[in-house]
Amino acid sequence: MAAKRGSHRPGQVAETIRQVLAEALTREVRDPRVGRITLTGVTVTPDLSHARIRVLCGEGEERDRALGGLRSASGFLRGKVAKALATRVTPEL
Repeated sequence: MAAKRGSHRPGQVAETIRQVLAEALTREVRDPRVGRITLTGVTVTPDLSHARIRVLCGEGEERDRALGGLRSASGFLRGKVAKALATRVTPEL
């Protein structure tokens, strides 16, 4: 079934993803590279297959290390999101 034009579902899913990621990053991710990261927004495609996560995490080498840590933890984070969402497909982060 195709998503209706103007559907609120992507926004609802984005907010749930933001909450789950914020909780997981502050309490569960133990990678030292993922230090002080601020989630600035989540955008989900209308078909709920992809989620773009925007973060603030410093500059230069610090940013590169933090983004590497996030990429390393992406599978764990996607698993946390899958448990929280009631959707057939978990968005690719």
